[in-house]
Parts: sequence; structure tokens; C-alpha cells
Amino acid sequence: MSDQSHDALNPASRIPDGIRVPAISRRRLLQLSALGVGAFSVAPLLAACGADSTSTQAASSGGAAKKGGDLVIVRDHDAVNMDKTTVFSNGSIWVYNQMYEPLVAMTDDGQGVKPWLAESYEMSADNLSCTLKLRKDVKFHNGQPMTSADVKFSIDESSKTKGGWEFINSAIKEVTTPDDYTVVVTTKYPWAPLLADLSCPNNGIIPKDYAGKTKDEFYAAPIATGPFVWGTWQKGSALTLKKNPSYWQAGKPYLDSVTWKVVADSNARAIQLQGGQAHINEAPPFSSLTQLKSTPNLKVDLFPSTRTDYIMMNNTKKPFDDIHVRRAISYAIDRESLVKSVLFGNGTVANSFMMPSTPYYDKDAPGLQYDMAKAKEELAQSSVPQGFKTTWLAMSGDAVDASIAQILQASLKELGITMDIQNVDPSAQHDLTGKLQFEIAHSYWTMDLADPDELAQFALDPTTGGHSFNTGFDDKEIIELVHQAQKEFDKTKRQALYSQLQVKAAESAFMAFLFYTPFPYASSSSVKGFKVLPTGSYHMEDVSL
Repeated sequence: MSDQSHDALNPASRIPDGIRVPAISRRRLLQLSALGVGAFSVAPLLAACGADSTSTQAASSGGAAKKGGDLVIVRDHDAVNMDKTTVFSNGSIWVYNQMYEPLVAMTDDGQGVKPWLAESYEMSADNLSCTLKLRKDVKFHNGQPMTSADVKFSIDESSKTKGGWEFINSAIKEVTTPDDYTVVVTTKYPWAPLLADLSCPNNGIIPKDYAGKTKDEFYAAPIATGPFVWGTWQKGSALTLKKNPSYWQAGKPYLDSVTWKVVADSNARAIQLQGGQAHINEAPPFSSLTQLKSTPNLKVDLFPSTRTDYIMMNNTKKPFDDIHVRRAISYAIDRESLVKSVLFGNGTVANSFMMPSTPYYDKDAPGLQYDMAKAKEELAQSSVPQGFKTTWLAMSGDAVDASIAQILQASLKELGITMDIQNVDPSAQHDLTGKLQFEIAHSYWTMDLADPDELAQFALDPTTGGHSFNTGFDDKEIIELVHQAQKEFDKTKRQALYSQLQVKAAESAFMAFLFYTPFPYASSSSVKGFKVLPTGSYHMEDVSL
């Protein structure tokens, strides 16, 4: 769940890279990449280069996968570090997921989980425990067999690490190990998201006691069970993982290595992809997709995602503590125009804090949509009927943020609201929004697991440490609905609770949901088997050249 950039779940600002929460990136959930810097720059050389395949299709083909090859992915920013218990940036998660593996993994459609390091799992009749049977053919990168003791250590480590993903494991009472290949996870109370929580990156399995190293030593060169092993990292430049020759999935991975190369300039990334120095461009600007689609030997994919962009309003500051002010601003946003001008048509208007690819999303939830007449009515009922002056905290160098700010600035002027734009470094914006030291700003989030609870907690329950996605929103009725949904196992009843939450969250206008966007990728036609999950992660063991 990370929000912009590099820190998906930073407790101080809690928004994952995926979930761009200006802090989680757990949630900062904000990865500058998908809509990132240069979103409006069109690589001039791409006109000569075009796409052999267009989007929504995963890069795959029939026949046996070819073995060997060193694949290069270009991206606009580097990973932060490899500590799965504290780092929330997508740039880190998408790398370390190739090493750390969970007991259960998200299904390709993002709607559930499937066995992974655990070959089976069963919930108790009282929904207070889950018994998992481990695979017996799994070894760590150092050759040591994986046992239940390693699983217990891994889950306990994340549960006890403060300032990280510990909130994901907050319902876990204890982890016990009846034998070497059986694990029982007991919860403090019935907890519907448990299996999804076990699939979260923070619960990836590592050797107990860090394989005899200190924690810092271990995470500087991790050991796990995944298809790729630690290679080299030139920080700010390139990170390479190498093939695990003893991977438990026979015959995989196909590649000899994967390198994530940092190339900040979007045009330079496009040129490297075109010239063969790279195989995959992690986040081509939407403005370049049309040209990329017409480039020989390249293909463009738009993978369904859990990314939602939104405008944060600091509910703890006047006049944003006034629901009529927040509603006025939300009604004043022409989201259709934003989709056309910012995403170049590659997205859809958001009606909820949840996304269509998330379980229990309600397509009929009535979000506040563009209606200037209603915006004026709401402001007239507010504490500042004549308008007011505010400051947008912008991320310098972020073209998407700049475009949204300029469009909103013009709309609010019609309401009598003057919005100044203050540009700060992305890391400063992350820090200030996380400390609620701002008035209004843009961010985004993505999900990390196949259950809406992660998002509902972070967005609507300020007690989880994320300040309700850095808005300061605090509504006891909504918090109670969040807690009820966590403990409800009946799917029909749970859907009803989440539908209520989506309606009430929209009515509160604690933030203004903008649009849903896919994950754009451009790749060489030589790349086979590459597909992206709704969370943004991917399985490189399935990819070949």
C-alpha cells in the first residue's frame, strides 16, 4: 500500500507506495511511477518506434518457455531497502517479493488467496484459528529446509516491529508449531481478513533468528525461499537478483537474473527500451502510450490495478473541518476532464475509496461527482460562504500533481476559493502530509492484499496510525462499521457493511476520490509471461526471454 514514492507505509505519514498515503506508502501508497514525473512528456524518438501488441493482454505465448537470459527493468526511482517489516514503498516491495514468499499468495484476479508455501489451510469452526500445512520441499537460499519454526519467527518478527506493518498482524494472538510442518495462527477474536493478511509482504518467510545474523546484516543481503536470490545493489543505480537454482517450483525461474535499473527521465527509459538496453519499462507516461503502441517490437499493457488517486483535505484545520466545505470542493472537481487530460483517457472516474478490483467494491455507491451548482449550494451552507484562501502542497517535478492542481485551482476560483500552489520536494510533501502540516494536497494509494480491510483501516480508522490517510478524519460510526466488517465472515453481510462504508465515506467528503488508473507497462516483444497483479506486484519466476 504505498503512496508515492518510496515509502509505502511510513508510520509517520503512512501511505504506501502502493497506497499512496503520504505515508504508507504501505501505503504511501504513492508511487510516482505509474503516473509519475514526465507524465506529460512525449518521447520524441518514439514516433519512429511502435507497438506490436496493445494492452490488457499479459505478455505470454504458447510453447515451452525459453531458459536463460538477463532481464532489465527500467524504473524512475530506486528501492528503499529490503526490510519487509518496515518498508512500504512499491519500489521495494516489487523487488523483495521475488525473494520473500508468503504462506498463501494472492490469486491473479486479486479476489482471494491460494496455497503457496503452505500446501493447505483450514479455519477452525469458531473462526479463531487457522491451521496451515507446510510444503516439505522448500529450502532457503542457503540450503536450509523451511520449517514451522521459521514461519513462527517470520510472523512474530513483523508483529513485534514497531513503526512498520505490525497493524496487519494486530489481530494475531499467537503462532504455534505442533510439528515441523504444521503452523496454527490463533487470533484474539474472529478476524475475516486473516488469510489475506498472511499473504501480505510483511509476512514473507525468512530463516529463524535471521540465519545467525543480526537483523541489519540479514536485510543487507536477505535469505528467503523465492525464485531469485540476492545479487548486487548499487544504490541509486541498479539492483540485481540472480536465479535460485534450487527453487521449489521445478523448472523455474527461467531467467538467469533480473535487474531493476534506475532511469529517472521518462524519455531516457523509452529510448533504452527501444534500443534493447532494457526489456521492460515499469511506468511509461500515459502521454506516450499511443506512440508506444505503434512501435515495432514493443508492446503496451494496461494491467487492472488497485490504484486510486485522491485529494486529501486536512480535516483538523479550518475550514476543512466543515463538511460543507469539503463537499463543495468535491463537487467542484470535473473528474471526467481529469481522466482525459491527465490520464489521456486511460482511467475511469472514482466513485469510492475502494477500487473495482477490490473485493466488496460497490459500483453503485454514489460518490460525489462534478456538479458546480451543488458545489455552490454546499459552500453557501458552510462557515465560509464567501470563499476563502488555501494552499495546495504540491510535489515538485510531478506532472500529474501539477496538472491536477492547476485544474482544481481554476474550478475553485469559480467558487470564490483562492488556492495557492506551494511546491516542495516529494519527500517533504510526504513528511508534511504525514504530520498533518498541510491544508490540501494530492496523493494515491494501492492495495497489498486481497481484502479491503487494509484499506478501510488506513483510510477510515485514525487509530491505526495513518491519520485516516493523512486527513485527520475521525468518525465513530464509520470506525465501528470498519470493526464490524473485520469480524464478519458471512460474505453477504460483509458486502452490506462495506457498501455502507463506501456510501458514508463519500458523504463525509473526508477526501475527494478522483480516478482509478491501470498499471501501464511497455516491454519488448521478446518478454513472455509477464503480468502484473492488481497490487502492482508480479511473479518473475514465470517470465522468460
